[in-house]
Amino acid sequence: MAQKPSIPKGTRDFSPVEMAKRNYIFDTIKEVFRLYGYQQIETPSLENLSTLMGKYGEEGDKLLFKILNSGDYLKDAPEQLLAEKDSLHLTNKISEKGLRYDLTVPFARYVVMHRNDLALPFKRFQMQPVWRADRPQRGRYREFYQCDADVVGSDSLLSEVELVAMEAEVFGRLGIDVVVKINNRKVLTGIAQIIGAPDKIVDITVAIDKMDKIGLDNVNAELREKGLDDKALNTLRPLLTLAGTNEEKLATLDTLLATSDEGRKGVEELRFVLDHVAPLGLKATVEVDVSLARGLNYYTGTILEVKAQGVEMGSISGGGRYDNLTGVFGMHGLSGVGISFGADRIQDVLNTLDLYPPHTLETTRLIFMNFGDREAAASLQHIQALRQAGIACELYPDAAKMKKQMAWANARAVPFVAMVGESELADGTITLKDMATGEQQSLTRDELIARLNS
Repeated sequence: MAQKPSIPKGTRDFSPVEMAKRNYIFDTIKEVFRLYGYQQIETPSLENLSTLMGKYGEEGDKLLFKILNSGDYLKDAPEQLLAEKDSLHLTNKISEKGLRYDLTVPFARYVVMHRNDLALPFKRFQMQPVWRADRPQRGRYREFYQCDADVVGSDSLLSEVELVAMEAEVFGRLGIDVVVKINNRKVLTGIAQIIGAPDKIVDITVAIDKMDKIGLDNVNAELREKGLDDKALNTLRPLLTLAGTNEEKLATLDTLLATSDEGRKGVEELRFVLDHVAPLGLKATVEVDVSLARGLNYYTGTILEVKAQGVEMGSISGGGRYDNLTGVFGMHGLSGVGISFGADRIQDVLNTLDLYPPHTLETTRLIFMNFGDREAAASLQHIQALRQAGIACELYPDAAKMKKQMAWANARAVPFVAMVGESELADGTITLKDMATGEQQSLTRDELIARLNS
């Protein structure tokens, strides 16, 4: 007996209904991106490992899907590494490419390769799948889509203001109540300085980025393992548990980071963004969260993350400023800032809260019943005119029993059925049935078009 087929853990098939939902999300995000002047690009699914490695920190590198070289991939593998099962060093010998981990690093590579063709500042958006060898769980997949928007070639914090506004616009259109959490990596650097552990900034950011998942006590335990003493942890605690309004939090940070130039600069940048966002009347809560770290090493300034209210889910969007990313590809001094929407998590939120508009799942608006060759031929002429009027419709392909055709229309959740039988052929009309109410009416073609477009 043939083995039942399966798909890899952390990946999914999408039914027509699910794709309708996903396209609603993609179309909404894409409309907002274009509204704000962003231009679309695409990059390959595969990147050279030299492009990807070292950009996401040690933990990120472990989550890269690496692709074996084609042909005899063990041909150039040293016997000693094979014998020692040294996978860390063996990988470089048998794999040159990997699946992209995110869209930001490939975008930085794109900017460097096409620098002479770009008018800076360059505002791009990109909506493609990415892959991470993570442990699958609800809201976390090994293959998932990201919807990114980035600005490169400008240091202006007005770009951050625009991105926060875009976050609010997208989720407002989707009907999701969100809180946009915002922080600054310079603030985190300042914190590392005042607790006397500037060399531990990476360890600190990686640990506190898990605050929501593991809690403060476990974060402290992890930092203790990394070499921070109790004095440093006691100094850190009030910084990670700030309360009050955004202005009150910033005032506290001003005081606590008084001896750190870098930390105070981070507070100034946070205040600029918040002061410019406040008058815009955004349909989202914007909140300073010092525990937000965004555990990717390339962030250097503003960082933000979006959480949905009323549902247990990780961040559904996030991003930040990365001043040094293109420098690793030989293009120095180019600042960038961007955000990424997690389409898969957004879909999970919309599913949980049942926030899809009624029209979202509608594909075909009208199905013509098939009563035989003459009737089908006449129906096809009507269908052609309806399609030209922008109405999605189709003809049942076989002259089957009416019960079977109606059941098919019901299974497709089609709102209307049209019937062209002998009497309709005789008087040039179409009988329209509303599948929700059962109401039927006889209409001319023009009347039918007006009815469906009303």
